[in-house]
Amino acid sequence: MPPSVRFITVGSLKESYLREAVAEYRKRLSGMCRVEEVELKESRLPDDPSESEIKTALANEAKAILAAVPPRAYPVALCVEGVKLSSPELTKKLEAVCNASDSLCFIIGSSFGLDPSVKAAAKLRLSVSDLTFPHQLMRVILYEAVYRCYQIDKGTKYHK
Repeated sequence: MPPSVRFITVGSLKESYLREAVAEYRKRLSGMCRVEEVELKESRLPDDPSESEIKTALANEAKAILAAVPPRAYPVALCVEGVKLSSPELTKKLEAVCNASDSLCFIIGSSFGLDPSVKAAAKLRLSVSDLTFPHQLMRVILYEAVYRCYQIDKGTKYHK
């Protein structure tokens, strides 16, 4: 598995229980890899934004996201149209990435998603579910999924 994992997220975790969950998985992962989190500012939008305002906000967020992706990283964008993989399938994919890249870089957009330029730059577009989750909760789910992959790779009983 890759020695370094970076999580690029747009927006901050407002709820303490979500911050605590992410901190727990970050702590667990830190024994297996170098974990970095880059938390970017979400664009301010009115309560009922127009399509044009959303596109502009996503384009602005995309510049910051793409600037935060390390040069030799393998970027993975979380998006609804991405591929769905089981935990063992994701583990195999990440193991293969280890041979081609120094690090993994997971990207979670704002509540309006990701700009097409970020999706185009990603080497993998990943969808976790057909269900819709708040992007803040998705951060916890992603941390757990990555932790699970490392556990599968190590052959532990965490994954049943």
